Amino acid sequence: MKYIYFLIFMIIFTGCSSKYQNLSTVKTVDIQRYLGTWYEVGRYENSFEKGCIGASATYTLAKDKSLKVLNRCYDENGQEIASAMGEAYSVDTTNTKLKVSFFWPFYGDYWIIKLAEDYRYSIVSEPRKKYLWILSRSKELTSKDRKEILYFLREEGFNTENIFWTKLDKIL
Repeated sequence: MKYIYFLIFMIIFTGCSSKYQNLSTVKTVDIQRYLGTWYEVGRYENSFEKGCIGASATYTLAKDKSLKVLNRCYDENGQEIASAMGEAYSVDTTNTKLKVSFFWPFYGDYWIIKLAEDYRYSIVSEPRKKYLWILSRSKELTSKDRKEILYFLREEGFNTENIFWTKLDKIL
């Protein structure tokens, strides 16, 4: 009986989420260049990062070509207070839309909607625009990159006043 409820939930969820599919992604992502550590410099607040003043995500390639994701959360003293190991896979050959799971069998959408040509920053969201992460290879953005990102997000309909700017440059 539990499986029937689960299937009904998945059908309803999938059907309801399709109307949000208007969010565009970048054209393509070179996964080899995307690997490594990204620092979260901004985000929409969410329940699973509660108390995180800053966070990082490290992507590595698994033998089966899926991605391993290690997320770390830091407090105001720069101490790691939580971490989570997950997995991700690309839904197509562009590598712009990933499915990410930190708790199998549940996967969430991870869409790369903006990416600097040199991979110095990345903006990630999902079709409903409920979640947003601004990632950087360094612990802070240049003024020029921050202005470019904010302009892009406003043009895409994101509320930039809701961005929580992390403090990694101060704590790590």
